Amino acid sequence: MQRPLLAAMLVGIALPAAGPAAAADLDPAALLEDARLFFEPIPLAAPVPDGNVLSRARIDLGKSLWFDPRLSRSWVFSCNSCHNLGMGGMDGLPASIGHGWAQGPRNSPTVYNAIFNAAQFWDGRAADLREQATGPIEAAVEMANTEERVLATLSSMSGYVDMFAAAFPGEDEPVTFSNLAKAIEAFEATLITPNSPFDQFLMGDIGVLDEQELRGLQAFIEEGCITCHQGVNLGGQEYYPFGLVERPGADILPEGDRGRFEVTRTAIDDYVFRASPLRNIAITPPYFHSGAVWDLETAVAVMGVAQLGADLSDEQIADITAFLRTLTGEIPQVEFPVLPEMGPDTPLPEPM
Repeated sequence: MQRPLLAAMLVGIALPAAGPAAAADLDPAALLEDARLFFEPIPLAAPVPDGNVLSRARIDLGKSLWFDPRLSRSWVFSCNSCHNLGMGGMDGLPASIGHGWAQGPRNSPTVYNAIFNAAQFWDGRAADLREQATGPIEAAVEMANTEERVLATLSSMSGYVDMFAAAFPGEDEPVTFSNLAKAIEAFEATLITPNSPFDQFLMGDIGVLDEQELRGLQAFIEEGCITCHQGVNLGGQEYYPFGLVERPGADILPEGDRGRFEVTRTAIDDYVFRASPLRNIAITPPYFHSGAVWDLETAVAVMGVAQLGADLSDEQIADITAFLRTLTGEIPQVEFPVLPEMGPDTPLPEPM
């Protein structure tokens, strides 16, 4: 069975004929119709997470917590350390550095547009941003703190006590670990990057993409990339083996990291990972959960072989890469907050 036909069967539609003739007959209007079958533009307004509210008080509290290194045991690491909002929402390292200068096991995924993912982390072990928010705070190789110590820290600062009360009105004891997670989730929900060139194309501006970018979009669809990378975030929804057709070498797919298997303990999840969202992919190297590839063209070639069984030509790789660069949206401007002052009973930082 030919690969484009297999991809079409997986997504449930018929694809146009691939190859040079198809490229020569490139029709932007028709390609827009095809693209709308698979993709949606990022909305201009932040979506509201289930069970949460995006009040100004809650978002502002979440932003302060996001940037506050005092959530870590050492007072060195904040959420922004590994998900730097000025660097594409990640840290630019193959694997993040945490407490005791320990290196984590995986590359830090971008926080931008994470609200659109079906689950969080490469293995999907957190169902949503709220669940994800507290994991790094307590992880030994990240912030190495405890719920009790975090709450003691926040409760000792009158500024935070007032912010929690404003963000969770009517609650007798608003300073809780659950409310911390809700506030961070509310802030993260605002970290979306709409109005990329591709979004503008999806909204009907067929002239916004140049010929190479259109060829890349067509190849992205016809070669079967849309099997794993579709929807608002072009990924982040389903789980697939890394090496669906041909497993990469250990330099890209470390043998000790078995992916979602560590969550489910199910054999079919061995070396399975959540399909990476491709929004802003051009500004978030290095790539893959191992952070082993720094060049986007190389990443495209690796995925062609590993996931599609395709030895993509240099022209196809260049075209697909050009399309992927159109996924860079408008990065929100986030002002660093002035954080609450410590109180006389604030737990002091502990050495790493």
